[in-house]
Amino acid sequence: MSRIQIHLELDVYKLAFESAMRISELSRQFPREGTHSLTDQIRRSSRSVCANIAEGWRKRRYEGAFVSKLNDAEAEAAETPTWLDFALECGYMSEVTRMELWNNYDHVIGKLVNMIYKPSPWILPRKEIVS
Repeated sequence: MSRIQIHLELDVYKLAFESAMRISELSRQFPREGTHSLTDQIRRSSRSVCANIAEGWRKRRYEGAFVSKLNDAEAEAAETPTWLDFALECGYMSEVTRMELWNNYDHVIGKLVNMIYKPSPWILPRKEIVS
């Protein structure tokens, strides 16, 4: 197995990005009337998962900063299914589609939690400063 060099190679990022793109595509079909905030919220939270993973990856020199960004990603990944529930109840998506995306976010959360509880494989080694 080769070492991951960039956040785009992380399975959790790939799944979150794929899911956010699917949500973006689906939300274009939401009726314009009365859905502005739902559309904005579901797109924002789904995209924020990816953004926080990317930010965390760049901060992995510091375990606390890395874990903090992954916690933010986890929170956004937990928020997104709530908006999926609203979209379902409003009749903007099918139960099958909602469950597919719910399952994706459940997997994203699981992967993030594993990284949060075991960050050491992801943390960059500290280099000694020569004075």
